[in-house]
Parts: sequence; structure tokens; C-alpha cells
Amino acid sequence: MNPNRRTFIKKTGIVLGSTLVTPTIHSFGIINKPSLSETIIGHGDFRYRVHKAWGNLDPNTTPVNNCHEIVLDSKGHLIMSTDEPKNNIIVYDQSGKLLNSWTLNFNSAHGLSIFDEGGTDVLFITDPNSGSVVKTTTDGKLLMKLQHPKDIGIYSEKDRFSPTETAIADNGDIYVADGYGSQYIIQYNAKGEYIRHFGGPGDKDDQFSTAHGVTIDKRDPDNITLMCTSRAHNSFKRFTLDGKYLNTIFLPGAYVCRAVMDDDMMYSGVCWSRLRYLNQTPDSGFITILNKDNKVISNPGGMAPVYENGKLKLMVQESTLFNHCHDVCLDNDKNLYVCQWNAHKTYPIKLERV
Repeated sequence: MNPNRRTFIKKTGIVLGSTLVTPTIHSFGIINKPSLSETIIGHGDFRYRVHKAWGNLDPNTTPVNNCHEIVLDSKGHLIMSTDEPKNNIIVYDQSGKLLNSWTLNFNSAHGLSIFDEGGTDVLFITDPNSGSVVKTTTDGKLLMKLQHPKDIGIYSEKDRFSPTETAIADNGDIYVADGYGSQYIIQYNAKGEYIRHFGGPGDKDDQFSTAHGVTIDKRDPDNITLMCTSRAHNSFKRFTLDGKYLNTIFLPGAYVCRAVMDDDMMYSGVCWSRLRYLNQTPDSGFITILNKDNKVISNPGGMAPVYENGKLKLMVQESTLFNHCHDVCLDNDKNLYVCQWNAHKTYPIKLERV
């Protein structure tokens, strides 16, 4: 079908080792999947058949509260973060079968990034409630924990730290998005040593309103940049790797979460849509897909994108399929897997590319 997806504090401000958090590995069960849906959503060449029950598991043995983020590992397994303390991490195969689950006992496990570290997959997990950013193996062994910014002198006592996401550059630099806190992007080196921070709250071009996500954008290999989310601004803001503002991609009506790159495309879950009175509407959301020129070409679950005089018009939810799309992940066949927040403890949905 499609070609394979590309493989994916100040000094000593870290704590190393596996003794800080002891992961708990759980036994688990699965339930039968209902028949597959014939519902098809999306636009143009990016249309998808909806398999709403793809990720369903037994809530008695493998419960979830919110399904936050999902990544594909080098074995083709799908690893998902949840804020259910019994199951911070759930691992699926691509048929929807449960392979494993474990926990760090976080009650708000949120951001999940995967990085190829010398041929080995490692995970970076954020917990906004405790202000934790950790690096682990794919089976839950703790490798590194970043110290709180207050403890390394880059935040004052009044500054809140509630990290929502990480992104890892090829050289191992770690970028932390403080999306529920003080709205900074904080950069560390591979050892966890502080380098810089930038952004902050506000409506200037280089500031954020809900800096929910950060992603390394390598679609142009000669110009690798950071794609940062400013969710309440309905936008992505692009920065250089050393924190200099470049430009904004405005997506009116779309409260986007993190950007997900695949080949020359960019995908994002839209956590809320603007509907009645153009306000942030509960129980809404869709997926938005942008091409290499950062133009929206499909909105699965939303209205078809319309440009007038080069400007994107307001995008809103079309169907009631989704509740608060929080993240998407692609497999090698370009199918999408969708995590949702505040969606009645439902499991991830598969969108099969057609």
C-alpha cells in the first residue's frame, strides 16, 4: 500500500535510576469486538472508515479514564497513555489486541513521546498534576526524571509547572511544553541539563495560550523546526530549535492538540470545535490534516476545509462521532488511531484509510 512510515537543571538538574518509581505490571483481559462500521469520514484522498470499537477492552481489568496520547513503536505496537492510575500505559497490537499494561501510579499521565535511542525505543511521559517529566523503557523501567523548574532556578515560587508534552530532537535534546502551567517551552540536553526556555503566556506571536504540544518538524530536512501548539489561539506556532519565533499557522475553529508528522503531512486531534455562538463547545472535536504547505486538506469528523483569498475559513465539527480528540497516531498503512479526552471512559478509535 503506502511506503513505510519513517522511523521514528541547571546542570545536573535530574534524577537517574529505576528506584524513583516502580512500575506495576498488570494481568489483563480482552472483550469481543463488535462488527466493523461502514461509516466513512474525511475529504479528498484522506477518507477513513470508522472502527469505533477497535480498542475496546474489559473495563473491569484494564480501565481507562481518559485516553491521552498514542505512539507507534519500532515493532509496530501501539503504546497509549492514560490517566487511570492502574494503567498509565496500555500496549495494543494493530488488531486491537491488548499486549501489555503498566503504571507509574500517576493520576494524570498525559504526554507520551517515543524516541529511537541508538536502536532502542524509549518513552517520555508527562504528568501535569505532579509536575513530572520522566524517561522510561517501553516496559516501564525509569531511566531519568527531570527536576521541577523551581528546583533548578528557572521558575519562581509563583510559577506553575504542569507539563503536557515533550519532543526529542535527533541529538537527544528534550523540549518540554508546560501547557497547563506557565506556558513555556523548556529545552534540556540529552542528559537532562537545562539549556533555555522561551514563550510564556500572552497574545504576542512568540507567546502561547495553552502550549499543549511540541513536535520536531523534520518534513524539510534542511530546515528542522519546532511545531508548538497554542491551543486556545487555534494555532500552531513554528520556532527554530533554539527558540526563535518563525510563523503561525492559524486554524480558526480548531482547538488543536499536538502536531503529528508523517512523511510530508501533519495531523492533529482537535479537542474542541467552535459551534454555537463560536464558543468552545463541549463534547465536540474532529481530526485535521495539513499538507506539506501547511494547508488543511481534510477534516475527518469536521466540515470540509474552505479557503477564500488564501485564508482558511472557520472549521467546525460536522458529525457527533468524536468527543474531544486528544491525539492521533499513524501506522505504516496510514490508518489513524484516535485518543479522546472526557469521552465517557471510552477506548481509542481506529480510522481505516480508504
